[in-house]
Amino acid sequence: MIGSVLEIIDNRVIIKLAIDINQQPNLIGLHVVFDDIDKKIAAEVVNVSQEVMTTVIVGEFIDKQFIPGATKKPSFKSQPRLITLEELEYMLGSQTVSPNETNFGTSNIYDGYKINVNVNDFFSNHFSVLGNSGSGKSCTVASIMQKLFLNERLPVNANFFFFDAYGEYNSAFSKLYQTNQKLNYKSFTTSIETNNEGEILKIPVWLLDVDDLALLLDADSPTQLPILEKTLNLVPILTGSSSAVVKKKNDIIARAVQDILLSGNDSTKIRDQVTAVLTKFNTPELNLESQIVQPGYVRTLKQCLFVDKTGKMQEMELVVEFIRGYIVDEDEAIQTEDLNPFYTLSDLELAMDFALINEGILKSDKVFDYANILSVRLHTLVNSSYREYFNYPRFVDKRTYVESLMHLADGSKCQIINFNINYVDDRMAKVITKIVSRMLFSVAANTYPRGSRAFHIIIEEAHRYVIKDRDVDLLGYNIFERITKEGRKYGIFLGLITQRPSELSDTCISQCTNFIILRTLHPKDLDYIKNMVPNISIEIVQQLKNLKPGNCIAFGNAFKVPVSMYIDLPNPQPMSNNVDIGTVWYTDTTTPVVNSFSTPSNINMNPQIGEYNGISTGSASRFVNSFEGQGVPINN
Repeated sequence: MIGSVLEIIDNRVIIKLAIDINQQPNLIGLHVVFDDIDKKIAAEVVNVSQEVMTTVIVGEFIDKQFIPGATKKPSFKSQPRLITLEELEYMLGSQTVSPNETNFGTSNIYDGYKINVNVNDFFSNHFSVLGNSGSGKSCTVASIMQKLFLNERLPVNANFFFFDAYGEYNSAFSKLYQTNQKLNYKSFTTSIETNNEGEILKIPVWLLDVDDLALLLDADSPTQLPILEKTLNLVPILTGSSSAVVKKKNDIIARAVQDILLSGNDSTKIRDQVTAVLTKFNTPELNLESQIVQPGYVRTLKQCLFVDKTGKMQEMELVVEFIRGYIVDEDEAIQTEDLNPFYTLSDLELAMDFALINEGILKSDKVFDYANILSVRLHTLVNSSYREYFNYPRFVDKRTYVESLMHLADGSKCQIINFNINYVDDRMAKVITKIVSRMLFSVAANTYPRGSRAFHIIIEEAHRYVIKDRDVDLLGYNIFERITKEGRKYGIFLGLITQRPSELSDTCISQCTNFIILRTLHPKDLDYIKNMVPNISIEIVQQLKNLKPGNCIAFGNAFKVPVSMYIDLPNPQPMSNNVDIGTVWYTDTTTPVVNSFSTPSNINMNPQIGEYNGISTGSASRFVNSFEGQGVPINN
């Protein structure tokens, strides 16, 4: 017994010490057990003085099980003592890694105590990895993933999709197959100039729906969506060639031309608009050179559009009658096989131009104002280098495309798929991330039986993409918020890695049930974590400011109590190291220094002594709890 219960305030229990605190190690973070007649309450030490110890209740031991929560309080007659090794295993997990577990790290409190986590408790939930730049987020994620794939029970059916904001993870995962031939890694890059980082990411443009186009073209009003919908309806028709499709094209073109002819504008404007439409949109039957036969003479449609000196189009009625001959009164359904499902970004631009005409853009300045901007943006995209990302070489459906992402050319299954989005601007990176995530969500939601496979979407620098933007106002939803709210039942999960949690979508982070938090300093972020993250105490928030690189506090469904631990350095590491100013500034050479991905000499790779970036996370001296005789090692 270390003392007696002095005071109980909410979940805090104050202990009057009966031991010489000067003869003890640092007891902060240790766990004590209050032995009572009918219960055993566990608490964590949060403050110690010469005379009293303050603890916070974390749970209860019942029949060799630890039940987290503070539903019961100890009585004043209970006897506080330090936790035993057996009880610690009930709380923090066994030291033997079972086939359903993976090692995350090593306790900062109990010397050498391994923190093993049930894979189902962690990976069947959304999670967040938070921390300032340089705190070790990338190394933490890489270390956890590497250990997962070093497990005795190989996760051969895993599907981890990394959206890599800086191209860091290629070095950490590229040699996954060396662990076991059943494991594979696939890398996509947004670098068009060099192709030594993997395949160039390409997304089939025909798989984009209205919502995808709205994101791609940065639509800002729901009134623009009908234009996009009409574009998608027109493009398989305008690019088709069967007789049924040509007949439909004639009908569509004729209706647009008729609207112009009957618009009431002056003849010169009508002539110019009709000429513009038929120059860009025509068929072998309906074009400017189509012949209009009258008794005694034959003229082309272009000739009939002539405007005389008085400003009149003398053959207006004749042209209108000719055009009406191509309008089909009854809407005939076109068979699916007559439509062209395979089209390009340029075809889409052509279809949008016609959709704008069909919508009446030539007759209404108001329509022109909100619709023409989409055409301008699409034209810019078609003529930019970004068009390469939508230049897919063959026709595939959505499920086939998603499957192709997860397999190598020889058909081998890949467990980690990395998208290096470092070479595009933030807007395009966000669009690519959302489009691919929507496809994954769609495939997962339509997989039967439901939840028979799992997709994990891991987003680096999530504060740049998983934000509260105008998607909800424009589309009625945000894909990341939908995934966090609905994804679990379909087997699709979100992992957020960020240095600015306060900039994340509130909905997304509130749906995360597991958190790994490294050093965090910004007051706004600390306040955000305190208010948004469930079951976090003020003591944990205060600890976050003083964590060393590679050290973290983890809590959530996978952890019965908040756990302070250090993460072993991954091997190989992600390319997340800082620039070595000493080398860059003072090296006497004109040749740029190339990062060889080798481990710097000042970094100790031995995980047993807990070194991370040259900083020891464990004490040189170790203390064994002798005054209780329980044999629980703790850090001094």
